[in-house]
Amino acid sequence: MGWLLYQAGMLGLLTAAAPFLLLRRGSHYLPTLRRRLGGHPRVERRPRLWLHAVSVGEVGVASTLIRALPPATSVVLTTVTPTGQAVARRSVCAAAADVTYLPFDLGLPVRRFLDAYTPRALVLVEGDLWPLLLERAKRRALPVVVVNGRVSDRGFARLRRLGRWVRPVLGPVDLYGVQTERDRERLVELGVAPEKVRVTGNLKFESPEPAALPELEAEVRRLAAGRPVLIAGSTMHGEEPAVLDAFVRVGAARALLVLAPRHPERSIEVEELLAERALPAVRRSRIDAPAAGPTRSGARGSATAPIGSESSVDSAATPGAGARPAVPAGGAGAPAVVLLDTMGELASLYRLAAGVFVGGTLVATGGHNPLEAARFAVPIAAGPSMENFAEIAAMLDARNAWRRVRDAGELAAAWTSWLDDPASARALGERGATLLAESRGALERTLDLLRPLLGAPDR
Repeated sequence: MGWLLYQAGMLGLLTAAAPFLLLRRGSHYLPTLRRRLGGHPRVERRPRLWLHAVSVGEVGVASTLIRALPPATSVVLTTVTPTGQAVARRSVCAAAADVTYLPFDLGLPVRRFLDAYTPRALVLVEGDLWPLLLERAKRRALPVVVVNGRVSDRGFARLRRLGRWVRPVLGPVDLYGVQTERDRERLVELGVAPEKVRVTGNLKFESPEPAALPELEAEVRRLAAGRPVLIAGSTMHGEEPAVLDAFVRVGAARALLVLAPRHPERSIEVEELLAERALPAVRRSRIDAPAAGPTRSGARGSATAPIGSESSVDSAATPGAGARPAVPAGGAGAPAVVLLDTMGELASLYRLAAGVFVGGTLVATGGHNPLEAARFAVPIAAGPSMENFAEIAAMLDARNAWRRVRDAGELAAAWTSWLDDPASARALGERGATLLAESRGALERTLDLLRPLLGAPDR
């Protein structure tokens, strides 16, 4: 009876949320419904290691792990978000794993998924614990392991409020590999047996360097026309105004800004902010360089055009219509901003940066991974909200390996100081790169955790 009530509540929540999701992001979610309801193509019936990664950040960790598994290991990788799915399909995961969506936490979708993929174990990247899914996994005697686990301040408070109801969430997991001793202590305080929790370290330190994108990098350099490149990566709603105000203070004559919203479908909203500040800009999807992944609009041309120009609007509305005039590389017509409206290219472009701002940190969203930029020894600025990467933030703070900013004025001051004194900026970036190099080792400890689940190689 308890699971029937749970499923009724879950179904009610999905029904209530459906109009909002379809209105705001229908083009993303409608094509995914069949998979989320357990409808899957026919696949070869063989035992698979099931990895689940919620979105882009977790998919990066999963990719690192998949690369390190024995080559003959069969893997199915699930995600929740369409952006995570897109990155998974474009990355190494696509060649080494079946990629699909996590089924809704309802009996029929979960059963259909388990029947289709016959997993032999479930590995949850960083968590994302769904009670019914875990219960069904345990019914089938599947081992369940969390890797790269963490318990954020917000998550810890939420789980403590559940009291005894936290057991169906945490109890079915057989083993937790967590990032820090603090994460281990929190799980034990929540009632997890100490012998089920091991500190393995943070797999985000283990991600490989992204492949270079020489054509795109050449185009960005051309548009910069000798100016240094500043990058604001993975920015969130409500944050771009401060970023653009900071850039206006720096001045487009001094630098080119590459602005990468976390969700590319917000590009139109960001365009309006650029227009308000009279900042000439060009969408990356209009730059004549091979894309690393699908673009939001799907329209590709042979030249570039400033956002907000008449040719830009017409061509976006009619893919392939007419040639667009090229954006000059220098002079009065040069763009101030490149709007990165594509997926999978930001991490590679960090190697061009004279300075980076990590998005999701000037608004209370918990921040994004600063290590993608740190590997290239570039100076990094971040706001106060880094709850999702608290350990990494504390390590960078302790090493004076980045700069904390609270508003547009402080971000402008950071960017300006780095442009004025490139040697000091480089020294700051080198401290971050050194920290990254010294913090490796989590991958081997995580593989030790998983080896009992791998069994004999698949044939």
